[in-house]
Amino acid sequence: MKLRGRHLFFLWLFAACAALWLVIWRQTDSFRLARALTETRSQRAILQGRAGDLQRRIRAATSRDQLIPRAAARLGLREAKDSEIFRITVPPPAPPP
Repeated sequence: MKLRGRHLFFLWLFAACAALWLVIWRQTDSFRLARALTETRSQRAILQGRAGDLQRRIRAATSRDQLIPRAAARLGLREAKDSEIFRITVPPPAPPP
């Protein structure tokens, strides 16, 4: 069976429509992916800001200015005076026999 002119026309028309549909689908998918990437980047920036804030709060909470009053109030501890601090030295190892 030989293809006639109108059959070739419809075959080319179908191929062109399929190619155009593929281009439109690809662009739509890329727009969706770009939108998701933008949302992910903004969420990452927000989380990095929160992480920086939490690290700052941790550094502030673990400073001596915060810990000493808390230890004194909750546990009844106090800071050692200079006369109460002494060093314990480790004796040198015994020579082998």
